[in-house]
Amino acid sequence: MNAIISPDVSLEQLKSATPVRLGVMASGSGSNFEAIAHGIINGELNAKIEVLIYNNPNATVREKAEKLGIKAVLLNHRDFQSREELDQAIVEVFKNHGVEWVVMAGWMRIITNVLLNAFPRKVINIHPSLLPSFKGINAVEQALEAKVKITGCTVHLVDLAVDSGPVLIQSAVPIQEGDTPETLHKRIQIQEHLIMVRAIALLAHLEN
Repeated sequence: MNAIISPDVSLEQLKSATPVRLGVMASGSGSNFEAIAHGIINGELNAKIEVLIYNNPNATVREKAEKLGIKAVLLNHRDFQSREELDQAIVEVFKNHGVEWVVMAGWMRIITNVLLNAFPRKVINIHPSLLPSFKGINAVEQALEAKVKITGCTVHLVDLAVDSGPVLIQSAVPIQEGDTPETLHKRIQIQEHLIMVRAIALLAHLEN
C-alpha cells in the first residue's frame, strides 16, 4: 500500500478554506486526540473537533477534552449487547453534532458496517506500524519480536477488515539496539502526532 501524501507537501499547502468538522474516538490517554486539537489551535489544521467519544470510563482522554473545552461523551462498550449496537449509538452522537469525518485516535474496539455505512470513506485510523505489516494489537511488540530494522506508523481510511483500507500517510521509525516496547512506542507516537494532523489536513483540502 502506498501513501498518497508526499512528504514534500507542506501543511500550509494543504490548508483548507472551510473547517472540517471532526468526531474523534479514543480509548486511552488521548495523545493523538490532543495532537489534533493542538494542530487546530496552532493554525496548522483548519478543522473543529465537534465531539469526543470514549468507551473506557477510566480513559484520561476525558480530562484532556475538558481542559480543551471539547465535549466528551462516554459510550461504555460494556453497556451494549453487540458491536453494531455500540456503533449505532456512536453514529447518533456524531450525527447530532454535525460530524463530517470520523477519526479513530487510539480506539481499541473493532468497528462495524453500521459506522462505516454512516460515514462512507470518511473514517480514518492511526496504527503503530507500517501497514500492512504488524496488524492488530501489540504492533510494537510484534515488530520487536520480528527483529525488523524499521517500523513506524500509518494513517489510513478504514474498511471492514482490521487495520486495512487505503493508506493516507506513513512515517518510518528505525528500531534502535536495546529498544523496549516502551521506548519504541514513545518514538512512534512522536511521528503519529505529526502524520495524523497532516492526514486530516489532506482530507480537508480534498473536500474543498
